[in-house]
Amino acid sequence: MAAKIDSKGKQNDEVFNTNKSFWRLKRYGRFLPPTSKCDRTSSWKVFEPSDTAGHLALTIVQSGHLLVSQDQELLEGFSLIGAPNFLKVQRKSDILLFRMMAKGESRMFRLQFEGSSREEALEECAGAARRLQEYLPVGAPQTNPPPSAQEHGTSMEETSNDVPGVKQGSVSVRELVQSFLGQPGSSLPLAYCHSALPSQELGPFLRLCLLDHSFPALVEEVENELKKLAQD
Repeated sequence: MAAKIDSKGKQNDEVFNTNKSFWRLKRYGRFLPPTSKCDRTSSWKVFEPSDTAGHLALTIVQSGHLLVSQDQELLEGFSLIGAPNFLKVQRKSDILLFRMMAKGESRMFRLQFEGSSREEALEECAGAARRLQEYLPVGAPQTNPPPSAQEHGTSMEETSNDVPGVKQGSVSVRELVQSFLGQPGSSLPLAYCHSALPSQELGPFLRLCLLDHSFPALVEEVENELKKLAQD
């Protein structure tokens, strides 16, 4: 069971203490590659918690889905099932670096964990790494920064502006719903294009669902709720 978050982004402390599936973040950084072959400039777009933007949080739900969110905005969201096939994670100090491959394209983001002290931040990061190890290996801490960070001379302290022409990975719940409903002009970033369920397993799974006499009614209810969310 994932930690419960109220409207102000505060977790239920009782759930937090008994189930390490929720972590507060100090920073979330998304790597922005060069926009063209001529422009070799790259940077990190960094998100930080604030009173206006809301809290940053990492959640790993019981189903194996990883979510990075800020208030009501979903910054990252994907299933960890089959993660060794498309994801590599490395830990350095209080930071986890994620490298993803999807449809022949790569992307990278990193999480810096929050704590009342550096020791607590390190322990929070280590706890998240242990949870991730249920799904894939996590690289051990290194003395030197990852090669990508050295190459681009960036750190989590830097905040860059949006780069024109680069589609960002964060989407709102409304945008997700509009994409699910196939509304014109809606599309999802690369981070949401990976399926954890192998295509050869999809047919048998759907047949099993159709054998359940309540499945059509469930589909209709889900569609109705999605339409309501699309209007929010």
